[in-house]
Amino acid sequence: MYGGVIERVGPRYCPSIETKVVRFNDKERHQIFIEPESLSLDEIYLGGFSTSMPIEIQDQMIRLIPGLENAVVSKYAYAIEYDAINPINLWPTLETKLIENLYCAGQINSTSGYEEAAAQGLMAGINASLKIRGMEPFILQRHEAYIGVLIDDLVTKGTQEPYRLLTSRAEYRLLLRHDNADLRLREYGYKVGLLDEETYKKLLKKKEDISSCIESFRTYKVSPTKELNQALTDINSSVLNNGTTIFDLIKRPEVSAKFIKDNFEIAYPLSIIKQVEIEIKYEGYIKKAFKEAEKLIANEVRKIPSDIDYDNIPNIALEAREKLKEIRPLTIGQASRISGVNPADIAILSVYIKGGAK
Repeated sequence: MYGGVIERVGPRYCPSIETKVVRFNDKERHQIFIEPESLSLDEIYLGGFSTSMPIEIQDQMIRLIPGLENAVVSKYAYAIEYDAINPINLWPTLETKLIENLYCAGQINSTSGYEEAAAQGLMAGINASLKIRGMEPFILQRHEAYIGVLIDDLVTKGTQEPYRLLTSRAEYRLLLRHDNADLRLREYGYKVGLLDEETYKKLLKKKEDISSCIESFRTYKVSPTKELNQALTDINSSVLNNGTTIFDLIKRPEVSAKFIKDNFEIAYPLSIIKQVEIEIKYEGYIKKAFKEAEKLIANEVRKIPSDIDYDNIPNIALEAREKLKEIRPLTIGQASRISGVNPADIAILSVYIKGGAK
């Protein structure tokens, strides 16, 4: 099936206790947590005691735990094993390279379940719909969403075990905050038909309010009254000087959006001020992250011809040539993230494409 791209994958983060005994045989003890299932049930769960052993063995193992000699098992443990596609055989749209119009999502793409499966299902569904309508595919970049990091890692780097998306995998995680998810993604949602007109108008209004609120804070000069200075003293912040603006004030770590709302006549709701607070307090870090992301963006718009023949590119390293032929990246940016493809190979590839050769 699929020319050998299906492989057997087992769990990564929930290894059985017998696997732990083999893998960590230098350890003298193993911690097990006895966790109540709920307030209303007379059942407990043995955290750290996952196993795939036969039922009769499980019975013996449990009774070796002090205090559980007379335990009654209501549900026995079981193993998880499933078939998966090598994700390098997928395009960034999650369409398979070997069978056109076949989109795959979820654990079959060599990922863990839950959030990863939901994210891939969303993107595969969107792209399948767009292809049916003859529209351009939708690919989120690494600086735009954790979904972009997830899919790019899978289709560019592949994985030897079930992939789990961790925040540490995202190099632009300062930009991928929960507070700005709507600002980052709802515009795309509207373009692909997943967002109604009313919700989209609310997004535009929010963006407008954030921008105008920041500008008003830049020019709003604060009078250093006795009451305000006392309020600042109460939160361990220094008193004001003449000419201080709210923009300057909210930069202080002790001053919150609520403090601004409570002590000044601000027309904007607290939710907008909170967003503005983040933008102002971390302005320098955010600008630096965007500057780094610009390099990525520049390479992502440099497309690689779909019919390029990597065997015709002179002076490129053998390993890089093989990796490029296997993964067939869509952009220079994606090519630069392939393990085994060095900056020198990317430079040669860029010059080759710029010259119009195939």
